[in-house]
Amino acid sequence: MAPSTSSAITLAVNGEKHTLPVDHRTTLLDALRERLDLTGTKKGCDQGQCGACTVLIDGRRALSCLQLAVAAEEREITTIEGVAQGDQLHPVQQAFLDLDGYQCGYCTPGQICSAIAVIEEHAAGWPSAATTDVRPEADMLALTAEEIRERMSGNLCRCGAYVSIVQAVARAAESAQAPPGDSGDAAGKGVAA
Repeated sequence: MAPSTSSAITLAVNGEKHTLPVDHRTTLLDALRERLDLTGTKKGCDQGQCGACTVLIDGRRALSCLQLAVAAEEREITTIEGVAQGDQLHPVQQAFLDLDGYQCGYCTPGQICSAIAVIEEHAAGWPSAATTDVRPEADMLALTAEEIRERMSGNLCRCGAYVSIVQAVARAAESAQAPPGDSGDAAGKGVAA
């Protein structure tokens, strides 16, 4: 008897558990879009090169076109549909909206999910290829335009909205660092691209 090529899995997506039968070869992207009707995550190149399918898995960005759905079981998946808190947009979403960090909007969900992780990675002290001093004892430098461009380089925008994307990520990072209740000047600042 041949082994089964499908099984029922439970995916925790945006705080809800979904049990569904899937073929073992089904990508997380296809499970999200075709089985759970979460179409905010976009299918771009389907080869892991454009970043349109970026989601957060356990808080870290992942290309859902390269991730098998069965491998995502028991992990917390956040798609663009799950980053806002009710009617309150996530600060990254708000910054993209305020600064026109999109044009056609196709890549925007992946850009936003990636930007959320970029800000968290930087705040945690993770260096990038653009980080000038990677010694553990070195203080993490500001999230500069160069850092943002390097960290977001896996997300492509065919419309070329990169200048606004960099500014939106910078604004969201500044608002994340602002003390609670302090609107300060962070909302008005931008990073020169």
